[in-house]
Amino acid sequence: MTEKEKMLAGKIYDPSDKELAALRIRAHKLCIEYNSLSETDKRRSEIIGELGINGTSCYFQGPVQFDYGCFTAVGANTYANFNFTCVDCCPVTIGDNVFMGPNVSLLTPIHPLRWQDRNMYLKPDGTATDKEYAKPITIGDNCWIAGNVTVCGGVTIGEGCVIGAGSVVTRDIPPNSLAVGVPCRVIREITEEDSLENHPELF
Repeated sequence: MTEKEKMLAGKIYDPSDKELAALRIRAHKLCIEYNSLSETDKRRSEIIGELGINGTSCYFQGPVQFDYGCFTAVGANTYANFNFTCVDCCPVTIGDNVFMGPNVSLLTPIHPLRWQDRNMYLKPDGTATDKEYAKPITIGDNCWIAGNVTVCGGVTIGEGCVIGAGSVVTRDIPPNSLAVGVPCRVIREITEEDSLENHPELF
């Protein structure tokens, strides 16, 4: 297996691998370019394509930061507010009609708990590297991920969920759940009683 194949399969891989390093450098440069453009500049949508993000009619307010970009798929009519970060060392899948507030971070990497396994080391050729792996993230359709939420690797958020501001999501969230906190926990199911029709005081 190549180092890229190992990474995407959730196995220990070498992040200093030349192919992976080149992909990251390219993505980081494109993110800098994206962030320097006006939000009305048509070049922005071209950059999303150049990053390799598999997505249609999605919009990133910017600034954004993707580690690779090409390992992220974004559904239709999905929106991310300011300071969206996606460290896509494993596949990240975001559904249709997902709203993400400011400072949302999707973080697939996982580092060993023991420092003896985690610390940087030198390869025989003198290149510094470390041992790391990653787990995928999936966000279902019609979710609202509020501001300052961090989603960790290995998490699936089901369709129709609302994740409260400041939450750190470390485990799967079932569909149609309101979940909040650090660590994020389900508070209750979202039901018909939450319909705006049942809240005339808002109009």
